[in-house]
Amino acid sequence: MPEGDAVLRTARRLDAALAGAVLTRTDFRVPRHATVDLSGQPVQATLARGKHLLTRIGADWTLHTHLKMEGSWATLRPRQRWPKAPHLARVVLETQSAQAVGFQLGIVELVPRSEEAATFAYLGPDLLGPDWDEDEAVLRLRKHPDQPVFDALRDQRNLAGIGTMWAAEVCFTMGVHPETPVRAVPDLLRMVRVAQLKLDQAVTKRPAVNAVYGRGHATCLRCATPIQRIEMGEQGRLRPAYFCPSCQPLKG
Repeated sequence: MPEGDAVLRTARRLDAALAGAVLTRTDFRVPRHATVDLSGQPVQATLARGKHLLTRIGADWTLHTHLKMEGSWATLRPRQRWPKAPHLARVVLETQSAQAVGFQLGIVELVPRSEEAATFAYLGPDLLGPDWDEDEAVLRLRKHPDQPVFDALRDQRNLAGIGTMWAAEVCFTMGVHPETPVRAVPDLLRMVRVAQLKLDQAVTKRPAVNAVYGRGHATCLRCATPIQRIEMGEQGRLRPAYFCPSCQPLKG
């Protein structure tokens, strides 16, 4: 699933393609909004809120989309061939100079602008947003002292934008086993700073080789111990947690 850095890059592409232009065609290919036509409305901006994409259209509406596992947005020239099959498209936004097509989007909904703030109020501080507040992030994490830190980092109510990959990489950098309870993490403030730095660097720089994530058949780059993988999270929503048992021992 794309994480906050990838979502922010997508938001910037959509904003560059659409912001300031008037929509000449809209096509919402989901039952709830299939009859909605926002053509003639100007696109104000597209921004990221954690893993969520918010495209503000006219004065009254915000198009909320979420990539989930398979979603993507393509920004194209008018009449340019789509990179994926038409039946996979969920949203089409066209202006005189561009078209944006959202494929296999996990969420597509139109939120009244007056309800936008309340709709996303549950999210924690955005690691890549103007509201980033490391002290608030630490406070929210500490409200779940017995929760494994890997799960707590991925909970968007604590801090928005971090997912499975970056949670694993942050735990490795901190030398913390993913099953470590939040209360046992030696320095939560440093941990959220590391998380923010990693995502911030990923927005503009070519990603380095992951230290642990996705490397379950490889050895640790630091100590050559075989990387291990366990499943963590709630039943039905388990995610792989990769770690080095030598560099990240489970203490206590």
